[in-house]
Amino acid sequence: MIIDLAHDPAAFRAALRQWLGKVLAPGWREDMESKGGGEDDYIAFQRWWFGECRKQGLILPDLPAELGGAGLSLALQMMVVEEFARAGVPPLKGGMYTVAHTHVPATMLHAASEEQRAAYLPGLIEGDVWCQGFSEPGAGSDLAALRTRAVREGDHFVINGQKLWSSFAAQAKYCLLLARTDPDAPKHKGISYMIMDMASEGVEVRPIKQATGHYEFCELFLTDVRVPAANLIGAENAGWATAQATLAAERGVLAFERVERARRELELYLARAREAGAPWLRREADRAEYAALVARLQAIRRMVRRLLADEGEGASRLPAFIKLLSTQFGQVYSDFRIRVAGLSGQIDRPSLPLSGSEPLHDYLNSFGDTISAGSNEIMRNLIAERMLGLPR
Repeated sequence: MIIDLAHDPAAFRAALRQWLGKVLAPGWREDMESKGGGEDDYIAFQRWWFGECRKQGLILPDLPAELGGAGLSLALQMMVVEEFARAGVPPLKGGMYTVAHTHVPATMLHAASEEQRAAYLPGLIEGDVWCQGFSEPGAGSDLAALRTRAVREGDHFVINGQKLWSSFAAQAKYCLLLARTDPDAPKHKGISYMIMDMASEGVEVRPIKQATGHYEFCELFLTDVRVPAANLIGAENAGWATAQATLAAERGVLAFERVERARRELELYLARAREAGAPWLRREADRAEYAALVARLQAIRRMVRRLLADEGEGASRLPAFIKLLSTQFGQVYSDFRIRVAGLSGQIDRPSLPLSGSEPLHDYLNSFGDTISAGSNEIMRNLIAERMLGLPR
C-alpha cells in the first residue's frame, strides 16, 4: 500500500502520483457525462473510488492510526491533497463522504465516548455514509432556533420534527442530529446532539431537486423516531458546544482540499485560455481581475495552513474567516468565468453533482456555499462580536 511508504516522503509522493495515473483516466468526468451518467451512476462511482483509495490506506489521512485512520503528518496530508488535485481525481473528503470524513471525526474526537468511537469510527473506513441533521425550515442561519423535539422515554429519545438541506441523506446510514431536549431552557442551552440510525422507523427522506438538476440535498421528516439514549454525544442539553466542533471542521478543515483544487483549477483555466486564445486575455481589466483572484486564493491557502498547523491562539478564530473568504472566492471566481465566456458560458449542460465540471452549475452552487455551515452574514457577526469585540 502507498501508506506503507509514509516514512519516505519522496517515495510516498512518487508512488501516489504513479497510482493516480493508473487508477483513473484524466477524462473520467467527461466520459461519464458524455455517456449520460446520472445521479445514481455517480453514487456508484463514488463507492468504487472510495474502495480504490481504501486499498491504498488513504482513507482518513488525518485521523490517528490508533483510531483506524492513516495518521499522516500534516506535510503528507498536504501532499495527498496536492497530488489528488493535480491528477483531477475526486477528493478524499468530498461528495457523499463529506460528512463521514470531515464532520464525524471532528465531532467524535471532541465529545464522543470511547464506546461510541469504537462503534462508529471503524465504519468510516468501511464506507459508511453519514448525513447532517442540523438546519430546519426557519432555523438555518439561526441554528439555535431549531424546533425538532427529543423527549426522553426510558432509555430512548422520541424525535419529532423536520430537517432541511441534508446532503446525501438518501444514501446515509447514520445522521448527526441536533434536537431540542429542554424546550424551557434558553435556546442555546436546551439542545442535545445524538446519532440517529437512518433505517429507524419514522425517518422519511425526500430529495430536493435543485436548479442544477441535481438532488443530493434532502429533507428529513422525523415522526416518533426512537433514538437510544446511548447515542447521545456529550451531555444532554449540551449539544450546542459539540455542534461548534462540527461546524468548525466544516468551515475550516473542509476548505483545505477545496482551496488546493481551486488553485489547480485556476492554473488549468489560464493554460486552457492561452491555448485557445481566449478573448479575455486581451483585456487588461480581465487580466487584472484574474491576477487578483490568484492573490486572493493564495491568502486563503495560507490561512488554511495556519489553521491546520494550529499556529498560536489566532488559529482557533480562523474557521469563520476561512468559511467567509473561501465561499466569497467561489462566487467571484465562478462569476468571472461566466462573464468572460459570454453567452456560451450560460448554456445549461449536463454535469456530475458537485464535480466542478460545469461553470454555470458552479456559479449556481456558489450561492448555496455562502449559506451552508452558517451563512456568511452569521460569519461576519461572529468575527465582529467575538473577535473584534464590537457591540451587538
